[in-house]
Amino acid sequence: MRNKEFYVVIERDEDGIYVGEVPQLKACYSQGETIDELMKNIREVIEMCLEELEEESTTEFIGIQKVVM
Repeated sequence: MRNKEFYVVIERDEDGIYVGEVPQLKACYSQGETIDELMKNIREVIEMCLEELEEESTTEFIGIQKVVM
């Protein structure tokens, strides 16, 4: 398999846990007490998500926009 690039959107919840989601893959998210732990965990989840894909059905990550109200 050729190298693929995925983006991880990272947030920190009210308990201080880092939560990451890969927008290109459905239901691909994980968490960790540190960013390093989160990234290790998210790599494992990405591998599992890719194994479950029947065909290349990832979406293209475009970016993040900020809305101020």
